[in-house]
Parts: sequence; structure tokens; C-alpha cells
Amino acid sequence: MNTPPESTAPVSVDALYAEADDWHVNAGGQTIHAKRIPGRWRTIKWALASVWLIYLLGPYLRWDGRQAVLFDIPNRQYHLFSVTVLPQDFWMLSLLLLFFAILLAVMTALAGRVWCGFFCFQTVWTDVFTWIEERLEGPPAARRKLDAAPMSLEKLKVRTIKHGLWLLIGVLTGFSFVAWFTDAPTLWRTFFTGQANGAAYVTVALFTVGTYVLAGFLREQTCFWLCPYARIQGVMLDRSTIVPTYDGRRGEPRARLRRTDEGTRTTGDCIDCNQCVAVCPTGVDIRRGQQEGCITCALCIDACDQVMDKIGRPRGLIRYASLDELEGRSTRGLWLRPRIWVYVLILGLSLFGILHGLTALDPLELRVLHERAPLFVLQSDGSIQNKYTLKILNKTHEPLAVRIRAKGHDDLRLVGAEPPIEARPGGVTPATVFVRIPREALEAEQQPIVFRIEAERATGELAVTERESVFVGPEPRSD
Repeated sequence: MNTPPESTAPVSVDALYAEADDWHVNAGGQTIHAKRIPGRWRTIKWALASVWLIYLLGPYLRWDGRQAVLFDIPNRQYHLFSVTVLPQDFWMLSLLLLFFAILLAVMTALAGRVWCGFFCFQTVWTDVFTWIEERLEGPPAARRKLDAAPMSLEKLKVRTIKHGLWLLIGVLTGFSFVAWFTDAPTLWRTFFTGQANGAAYVTVALFTVGTYVLAGFLREQTCFWLCPYARIQGVMLDRSTIVPTYDGRRGEPRARLRRTDEGTRTTGDCIDCNQCVAVCPTGVDIRRGQQEGCITCALCIDACDQVMDKIGRPRGLIRYASLDELEGRSTRGLWLRPRIWVYVLILGLSLFGILHGLTALDPLELRVLHERAPLFVLQSDGSIQNKYTLKILNKTHEPLAVRIRAKGHDDLRLVGAEPPIEARPGGVTPATVFVRIPREALEAEQQPIVFRIEAERATGELAVTERESVFVGPEPRSD
């Protein structure tokens, strides 16, 4: 079993050529074993990929005695720390989806497929899987040799450990996904005792198989053939988009470096070592220009910079640059691009709407339904009575004693709302009330009235909301 660390020892140019001779561009028929080297962009890639720890650890964060973020689909409640979002407020989800869609467009317009290269779960999980593979099976040459070797006890042992770890990561991926939709500690207790919901077992199984196959076997083929973003992103780039790019004017004509070239080299800076291809997780050659397989992970920049350091040439033969910059045209500043202003405006409006919605969520919501048959009833005392059904939505996670008030006429009398209504948490509680107004006090056949509900929360805060309705009566008597 080989467990080599990522080496930082200097490598000779002859050794680079020997490795390049054994490399080929992937056509989907063989597994790519990308070379892993340290560097600035590799460090950035790991740092940004660590954002996914929120996915794995987030369900275990507690808030006020319960799970901080919980998407409780059976009860149609979505808890975000101290805020509870119910289906009635799902318009915010549309704004959230719009925000992330435009954010993806902005990222692509500015710097290409940075989502694919640094954040995409397929890229991150594949990187973790190949890191495990390298720790167990060795560098690319050793892995290719092991692939071609006949099955042996040693090979079986290494492959068993590798696939076991891959499956374990797949299980944790699926389990973490389910934990966002149910209480995580309860899930741990019920899942392994056979008491969890059947949907939980099916979801974990699907995520396990999907993660194992996509990250362990399909890898870059998922980006080539299954992901539509690789095709869409082509129409989202323009001449000012900065992406990892090979500077052909500086690098060409490329030629291998010979010992006799020292001080007399007349060709370009590219020494055709193919290290940019060797480190590419999708196997593309950045020197051929932008391709749909390039996920802009910038690992080729690390590889090329290290080679430039070895041969004493300046870094940046492969770098983040725009087409205008490479062709020597004047480049426009970020804020001089009209499309960016449009994107920023939409992003700002979406974010404002989401924040406004979250901060303006009322603990109580009220709907008032007026009885239609009959519209009004003449009482024995000469007053006119209207019947209303109030739908009280309690958006908090505590029961509330709701008091009902009505206003809109000096002689208005509310009947049936004397005792407070017990509004259950996270649900709708109906209440039937009657409003009476003396007939002689009516000024029109219809006049507005306002229902007001209020309840004191456990924190001492008074929750209040109002809803306007209408009071219907006969035509007023003329004097």
C-alpha cells in the first residue's frame, strides 16, 4: 500500500518530460488520474471547498432548545434560527432562487466557471475521493499501473479499503441531507434501530449510490455529459471575462527545453512539459483555448508557475486573464460593464426582498371570511348582525392566547370573542364571531370594519395584526 504525501521536492525537467510522454487527453475511455501538486490555487480550492462542512455539520447546530435550521416538511414549517417560515411566506423562496441564479450568472460573467472549479459538490466530492485514492494507491503512474495489474491479494485489500471509504462518505452525504429535514439527534437514534421513516432509508440509499458512482467512477464525465451548465456557460462569457488562459503570444512556438538551450533559447516560454494537462481533473489542454471541459479550477496555473520557476522564466504563462487582455486590447473596468450593473440591481432587489420578508414576518396572520348566506340577519332587538369566520395563523412555535377586537363603528358590538382563542403553534385556528350594529346607526349598505388580534408571547412581546373586512346591512332608512 502506497501512501505518499503531496511532495514539494524539486523535480527535474527530464522527469517532467518522462511523465508527459505517459499522458494523454481523456476521451472517456479511461480513468483520469490527475497529478496533485501543492500551490496557491490548490490551497484556495481546499479553503473554499470547506464551505461544504456546513452541509455536514449544520444540522447539529442548536438554537433555543431545538435544531437551528430545520425544514419540517410534514408539518410545513421551516425553522431558520428564531424565524419560522410557513408556506404562506414561500414567496421568499422564489426570491432566494432568483438571487442564487443571478449570482451564478454574475460569477460566470466575471470569472467563468468558478462555481464548478471551487464550489460544486461534484467537484469537491470527486477531489476528496481522488485524494483518498492517491493516499492508498500512490501517484498517477502507480495508479495506472495498478489498474492494469491482475487482481492480487494486495490489490484486493487496497481496493476494498478505498471503496469502503467511498461508500462511507456516500452514506454520510445522504444521512446529512436527511438530517436537514428532521431532528438530527432523533435521526441517529431511530435510523440504526429501524424506526426511522421509510423515506429516510430510501433517500440515504439514493445519495449513497449517487455519490459513490458520480464522484468515484464518472468524475469528469459528469461535467462533460450530464451537467448542462457546461453548455450554458458558453453564452455567459464575453471578451472581458477573466478565466485561466494560456498566453500563446508568450508561449509559442513551444519547444522542449534542452540543456544546450541555456542562455540561447529562441522559442517561446512553453517547454511542452504537459504539466498543465497532467494536473487537470478533466484532462483538457488549456493551451488549446477555452473548452467546455475546463472548470476553471486554476490548478494548471499552479503547475505552470512551478515549471516557470524551475526554468527561470517569469510566472503567468497560464494565468487568469481576459481575451481582450491577451490580444492587447484596452480592458474595461468592472463597473463599466452594463451587464454587471443589471446583475447587481437584480441581486440587490432580491436580497432586499428576502431580508425584508424575514424581518417583517408577523408572528400572527389573520384572514377574515364574511358569511355569504345570508349576508346579514335582523335581530329581535332591531340590530343587524353579520357572521365572520376568522382564520388565525400562529407562526411561532408556542401556543398563544389570542384576543379578538373589532372597530369601525361607534355602536359596533362584537359577540363570540369574549374568551381568548387558543391558537396552536405553526397552524391555523378558526374562530366564529358576530358583529352587531343597530339598524338606525347604519349609514350605508356596506361599511368597512377592522378586526384586530393580539397575543402576548412568552418573551413579553405583544404580537398584533389587523385585517379589514366589510359590514353589510339593509339600505338605511330615509328620514
